[in-house]
Amino acid sequence: MNASKTDTRLGLAVTLAVAAFLIGPVVLSVLAGLTKNYFVGLSSGLTLRWVEQVWSLYADTIWRSFAVALLTLAICTVVGVPAAWVLTLHRGRLARALEELLTLPVAVPGLASALALIVSWGTVRGLRGSIWFIVIGHVLFTLPFMVRAARASMQGADLATLDEAAATLGASRTQRFLQIVVPNAAPGIVTGALTVLTLSIGEFNLTWLLHTPLTKTLPVGLADSYASMRLEIASAYTLVFLLMLVPLLVGLQWLARGDRPARAASNRTLPS
Repeated sequence: MNASKTDTRLGLAVTLAVAAFLIGPVVLSVLAGLTKNYFVGLSSGLTLRWVEQVWSLYADTIWRSFAVALLTLAICTVVGVPAAWVLTLHRGRLARALEELLTLPVAVPGLASALALIVSWGTVRGLRGSIWFIVIGHVLFTLPFMVRAARASMQGADLATLDEAAATLGASRTQRFLQIVVPNAAPGIVTGALTVLTLSIGEFNLTWLLHTPLTKTLPVGLADSYASMRLEIASAYTLVFLLMLVPLLVGLQWLARGDRPARAASNRTLPS
């Protein structure tokens, strides 16, 4: 019993230390963005002045980051979930080779991938100066995470067997995919969606090379503010970043919890 208490206390201490190491700098940065003068400290008072300046100077980058992240998520979901299902059904060498090719953009440095996109598609009229150019880069970078997460969920639930059973009952391929595969693979799809959103919103290396002065996203604006603005403004930018990211993650997790009854229903009844 004493050993158990010791292990519990030791685990709690390690957890608190890691949490302090990870969360502490974020808290300090947020406080810096709300402090009138960072070098004086909290004694100088709190203010929303720096947040207001960030909004007035960089509001366009915030909305643009939302647009890029949501477009990236939509494309990764539409392309990644069917791709994961195909890779789940076909487990041969070709499937493994395709999966390895999908992960290639993750292994290659972001700047190299961005340079390859510029060389390949940078001369296409209208594309280089639009946010779609950034979306293409983000999709290439985040698609492997959606495919891996969705495929892991599909394999864990043994959906291939359910798919075969539904096929013997006369269900079409579309019915089987939408009513059997997607609901039961929802945990992996939501995990992939969370990863895609966070990576897209926070992606800097690709975006820095792909953006133009009219298509800056939030991380690029954050780098600019750190380089050319007061520390308080840059810290306020970090606060705005958290305010826009956390509700998205919470909302996706809420949707995942709300989808559990549908998954349970699909487990009980096969489509006819």
